[in-house]
Amino acid sequence: NYFQQPQDIKESDFLKFLQKYGSHSFLAPSQVQPSFPAFYRAGDPILIYFDSSSVLSTFRQPGAMGASGLCVDRNPAGFLDSKSTSCTRIFTNLSKSCIADPALDAASYYRDFVVLKVPVADTIVQSMKVIYGIEFSGTHGIQSVSVQFKVSNISENTGSSLQQHFTLHFWVSTHILSGLLTSLAPHHLLHGSGNPGYITGAPLLIANSGVVQHMSILQSEGDGSCSQFLRHTVQFGRNMRTGCKLSLSPALEEGNCSSIQQELYMALQGMSRAEDLAVTGHAHSTQAEGWTTILIQNCSVQAVNDTSCCMVPVTLEIQILWAKVGFLSNPQAQILGARYFYQCRPLKFLSTSMVPLTTTVTFTDMTAWPEPPRGQPQRHWKLPFDVFFPLKVALNLEQSYRDYLAGCFLLILIIAGILCS
Repeated sequence: NYFQQPQDIKESDFLKFLQKYGSHSFLAPSQVQPSFPAFYRAGDPILIYFDSSSVLSTFRQPGAMGASGLCVDRNPAGFLDSKSTSCTRIFTNLSKSCIADPALDAASYYRDFVVLKVPVADTIVQSMKVIYGIEFSGTHGIQSVSVQFKVSNISENTGSSLQQHFTLHFWVSTHILSGLLTSLAPHHLLHGSGNPGYITGAPLLIANSGVVQHMSILQSEGDGSCSQFLRHTVQFGRNMRTGCKLSLSPALEEGNCSSIQQELYMALQGMSRAEDLAVTGHAHSTQAEGWTTILIQNCSVQAVNDTSCCMVPVTLEIQILWAKVGFLSNPQAQILGARYFYQCRPLKFLSTSMVPLTTTVTFTDMTAWPEPPRGQPQRHWKLPFDVFFPLKVALNLEQSYRDYLAGCFLLILIIAGILCS
């Protein structure tokens, strides 16, 4: 409303506006209990329940207010509305606020409340695994909620303000979705990537145990760290290269090599490991001929003499072969095959808690174009030099015979002229 011109009120019109707008600014809240749908819809506020006080409330995500960017803690989080917010908090006494301010207490973001799977007021579910990443499955509602923190030490000498970041992310529950996809075509849940051939720039379709998803690779945050939730979607025909640093959990830094390898493999390949790749952009999950198995080549783990080292994957190369098939007038792009190729290097335990990871995607065109059609025969044929010899001989004989007759006729005329004289 900064750019709206306010209406001028004259003294003579004051009583008229007083009668119209002179009531209280705030009305008492209605005592009618709100009605809730049977399942969450996009944009609906997510409900939470405080068991200790028997209070039903909404799940909130702090955000910035106005040009100052100060934190406002009462912003409701919308269902399926994945977003990140940043805001600034100002403290007058940091030592006191560090102990008493709930905004600086990590437990206040998840303690003493549970998240309702579906927005039904009279049904309180048991406490679940409480990330502000929310797993859902259609009308079955929210399946799980988890929270993750990254804290840092501050002192009063650094200043009296602190910037906080909050992220909310949603993803589909793969366990319930796998059974659903066996009876539904992929385009019912995911947008097609071409019909039939892939379209350049469209996402690649992968499948794992019948669950169809988009192929994705690592994505970095603003500070260069690997994002826990966001990943880049691989687009057909477009080579990609990404890099980020993955923070290992403290438990893995103690020397469990197999656990470190497993975590890095999971980070590179994503939450759902890709098993099959759709040959065309509209492949059906139940048609085996429409999918090709992805060749996965893990690192060849070599023996390391130093027990403090572990061979871990740090690079994933995704190689995709494709070709144009069909009529020359309307060729269609199809996938021929794909390979996940991992590269490893030794990692020393306790030497670093950040591991740099790299992912590359390359598309190779294997189209075998047919030979161009032959042209029309040329007008100037190359024939043997004596092909017309019989005709030449006949013509020569005829010419000689004519010359003989002409000579005889001339001789007769000369003799007749002499005799007549």
